[in-house]
Amino acid sequence: MSVRYELLGACPHTRARRGRLHTPHGTVETPAFMPVGTQGAVKTLGWEDVESLGFELVLANTYHLSLRPGEDLVARAGGLHGFAGWKGAILTDSGGYQVMSLAKMRTITDDGVRFKSHLDGSERFLSPERSVQIQAKLGVDVAMALDHCPPYPCSRDEAADAMRRTHVWAPRNLAAAGEDLAVFGIVQGGVHEDLRRESADYLTSLPFAGFAIGGVSVGEPTEMQYPVVALAAPLLPPDKARYLMGVGHPRDILHAVEQGVDLFDCVLPTRMARHRCLYTLHGRVNAGSSRWAEHLAPHDPASVFPATERYSAAYLRHLFKADEPFAQRLATLHNLAFYSRLMREIREAIERGSWAELRDRYRAA
Repeated sequence: MSVRYELLGACPHTRARRGRLHTPHGTVETPAFMPVGTQGAVKTLGWEDVESLGFELVLANTYHLSLRPGEDLVARAGGLHGFAGWKGAILTDSGGYQVMSLAKMRTITDDGVRFKSHLDGSERFLSPERSVQIQAKLGVDVAMALDHCPPYPCSRDEAADAMRRTHVWAPRNLAAAGEDLAVFGIVQGGVHEDLRRESADYLTSLPFAGFAIGGVSVGEPTEMQYPVVALAAPLLPPDKARYLMGVGHPRDILHAVEQGVDLFDCVLPTRMARHRCLYTLHGRVNAGSSRWAEHLAPHDPASVFPATERYSAAYLRHLFKADEPFAQRLATLHNLAFYSRLMREIREAIERGSWAELRDRYRAA
């Protein structure tokens, strides 16, 4: 198999795992966070930035790249690696998230999903086979199975129907991939324990290269998210990677790692950066606030990174106030550096057995 998970060790106090995900484009140290590059780019950054921050795996989106520039052009360029210039590993969302987010522009049946393009209104059909074929042409390391992700709130019947459709599509995803493309299956079931157990039981009976917990962080409160993750993660095979889709607040990452999750993605660090929000060990701060107008030092001395250390809080506030594009770039560099450090320190804490100290360090983040 082109993708393989290697378990290196476990935390003595939690279910946290230290491992490696071996891919055709390099080894990913886990637990790991994937910066989101929906259109084949992490907003405001170049790949040299992403590499210098220490990230080894990024996420891109099947639906968006199939619309523009189109998977055939990307394939002719040598896949997304050749087209975009990223040398590390790539995981692609299958388009399943758009089944939920573009609900007003699509019709879903057991055959697949018929979309109206958000770009020009043209009609597009996405089936499990089509989704996997697009991801194969993109030349990615990990393809996600097309699934049906229900929003929150939804009725139990709606959650059960989405899970059923995800199960109907699961073997079709695998059949389309053949032996050359690694596909991760996605556990659904909403907030319902029996459905989550049923979904995990069925999907883990299939030869997926890894497994994801889907349908989380889709509008439910945190107090409902945590029990789902705590239930679902241990149900997944210990010899394969476990991925929690779309969850990215630092406290949520720490909780999920404690349950045995290996991989994360989220738009939070990049999107919040574009809205003047910085992550620090003392919590999120508004970089545009007047409190920083004459602050010629960092926002948080404990959250200073080589990529941005020469720039003061006052200067960044000035850039945002002046609507300088550089402000968004600086804030994005800061936030992704924060996340990179968080994941590195998580891995170190698992290795050293110092989880309580790590928890205390990030208690306000």
